[in-house]
Amino acid sequence: MSKKMTWIFIVITLAVNVVMLQWTIEAYYGQEYEHVWIYSAIAVLSSIICFLTYWFWRKKEYS
Repeated sequence: MSKKMTWIFIVITLAVNVVMLQWTIEAYYGQEYEHVWIYSAIAVLSSIICFLTYWFWRKKEYS
């Protein structure tokens, strides 16, 4: 995976994270609690993927 592709992947996962945060808040205020758990899980998974991609990029950049 190229450096540019890793940054695109990082930006996409951050965008997914922001959208999931917004949807989680809207679901909480709308009292749709089953959606809160789903959106929160997707956001946590997106954060983990973003962190691992960043770690991979950093390892590749500075090696």
